Amino acid sequence: MDGKTKTVGRLFLCGLMAVCGFKASASVPVAQTDSLEEAISRHYYLSEVVISAPSKEIIQPQKLEGAVLERLNSLSVADAIRFFSGVQVKDYGGVGGIKTINVRSMGTDQMGVYYNGIQLGNAQNGQVDLGKFSLENIDEISLYNGQKSDIFQSAREFGSSGSIYLNSRRPKFEEGRNFHLRAAMKAGSFFLINPSALMEYKVSDKLNLSLNAEVLSSDGKYKFRYRRVTPSGELAYDTTAVRENGDVNAVRVEAGLQHYYSNTGFWKFHAYHYSSERGIPGAIVNNVWRRGERLWDRNSFVQASFQDKFFRIWQMRVNAKYAYDWTHYVNNDDKLIHVDNIYVQRETYASVANKFEIFRWWDASLAYDFQWNAMEEYMDVSRFSHYLAAATAMNLFDHVKLQASVLGTFIQEEARDRDEAPNKYKVTPGFFISYQPLKRVGLVFNAFYKQAYRYPTFNDLYYTDMGNAYLKPELAVQHDVGVAYHIELKKGVFRQFEIKADYYYNRVKDKIIAYPKGQQFRWTMLNLGLVKINGVDATAQFTLQFPHEWALTGKLQYTYQSAIDVTDPSDTYYGDQIPYIPWHSGSVVGMLTWRNYALNYSFIYVGERYNQQENIIYNYTQPWYTHDLSLSGEWKIKTVRLKTSVEINNLLSQDYDVILNYPMPKRNYRVSLVVEY
Repeated sequence: MDGKTKTVGRLFLCGLMAVCGFKASASVPVAQTDSLEEAISRHYYLSEVVISAPSKEIIQPQKLEGAVLERLNSLSVADAIRFFSGVQVKDYGGVGGIKTINVRSMGTDQMGVYYNGIQLGNAQNGQVDLGKFSLENIDEISLYNGQKSDIFQSAREFGSSGSIYLNSRRPKFEEGRNFHLRAAMKAGSFFLINPSALMEYKVSDKLNLSLNAEVLSSDGKYKFRYRRVTPSGELAYDTTAVRENGDVNAVRVEAGLQHYYSNTGFWKFHAYHYSSERGIPGAIVNNVWRRGERLWDRNSFVQASFQDKFFRIWQMRVNAKYAYDWTHYVNNDDKLIHVDNIYVQRETYASVANKFEIFRWWDASLAYDFQWNAMEEYMDVSRFSHYLAAATAMNLFDHVKLQASVLGTFIQEEARDRDEAPNKYKVTPGFFISYQPLKRVGLVFNAFYKQAYRYPTFNDLYYTDMGNAYLKPELAVQHDVGVAYHIELKKGVFRQFEIKADYYYNRVKDKIIAYPKGQQFRWTMLNLGLVKINGVDATAQFTLQFPHEWALTGKLQYTYQSAIDVTDPSDTYYGDQIPYIPWHSGSVVGMLTWRNYALNYSFIYVGERYNQQENIIYNYTQPWYTHDLSLSGEWKIKTVRLKTSVEINNLLSQDYDVILNYPMPKRNYRVSLVVEY
């Protein structure tokens, strides 16, 4: 870094500190917040009054939060996300297996995953392993299709075809107390041990501190039945074995500091560290039951956010992040090439977003993001990414909401041993509209059109032994129309009902798909010239309130998807469904509560699909489904709150594979105890 760059950096930091200092001491009039993220972040304690505000978003997300999220039979974020419509989670088995997400057949790399408002990245292979993120410190999970339809956001957030937002727990204190302690222990099948601890401290009415730590350990050994039938219908083999090399030992530590110094301004700081050693359970093929792959991870990041409102019409948000990822991968299989590699990733990210209130019904925004990624040790490559976004939003006659955005993406790379690294740019627009015919009736129609640009990862471009080192960038064009109806009553048995349905049509040019190439840590990448995706997402939920404190909540999700390859009519797989996309999938969640007790049931179904490009019987993969059940109770003894739960997962002990040759656990159990003070 040269002297001029250092000087500019110092000036920027000094200016930011000066702004923060000025706003901390200035008197600012009360103003209403404008976005869902602001409403979430605005829950702070000022004279013991919680401040919040409604959302101006056009398309509301799918959400799991509060008691619903707590009662799902889920250990990680990946387990919980399975209950969203339009979602496929690729699970490679067991507690330690890699878990990635695919929404509306757009691919993992098209999804942005955001932790407390700032994106989680993996420039090496683009795969964010959601199995690493525990639910122990997560307060809310939101899924947006298209993008978060709030123009006050960072430039990168306009670039994804869909987004997952993970919001960590916000500090909560009982009246008259300035601290909160929570200890939990989970134990279960496969020698699962999962203790965690949380400490929250209210330094003042406006400043909160939180610390959270968790340990996860499991040997990952479970019995499975391996049965295969030939295309002619004859039994090839049928055996029962124990899944090996699926162990995991992980530690997660987080710290957060939040200062809400006025009713319009705040700053936050968050530090995260995850360390693990795990076996990678490989594919069960050719009578090979145990693999020699091991993986060590060290993932750390620190991030900070500052937001405030100036002169009534101008809001500004500044985000910054530094991430360091260290990965050690070893493959000791005798029949494969020995691998012992260390991969080091570094990321620096900075963002400035501004929103201007032109009129009460018309807003505009401008955002710029800079990101630097570098990959060291095994390869030496760095990438400079610039994102510039402009957007506008209008609320016409209190019935019509309009939003439009345009994003410019500029990529520059420096790669060792390569004469010309690819430098690319692309401009992508987005348009969103919603219409509510009657203000007092919860009927809303919405639609959007959006383009999303996905640049290949480091693995895609520079690992020549993966079969395709020069992939083309991927361009997705999304169309969506939907309708939603919501009703909520304060009296009677019937309290709440909501139904939503969306039809979408996506065209993906040069779609990049990935699947394991023998070794799970390494992937085969290829372009599909053109993929057409048609689908329907439908969601319904209700709440019934009965006498004597009984209540019943139900939620139903259904998805239909047709995702076909239409690249070349001469291909044998032309018009076939792309790998691992089911035509039909869905879930059911039911929760019956009485006083401090709850009985929870969940069902997940994934229909038939194919594991290769050709839809022939040899590549056919059977449907699978699971039933999960849990019972929980909660008691308060003076100032101590106790909660216990018992979970039964895969109640019917079904044998199934999410990914071919990666068998999943049969019936398994978990118990938990939580103590809060």
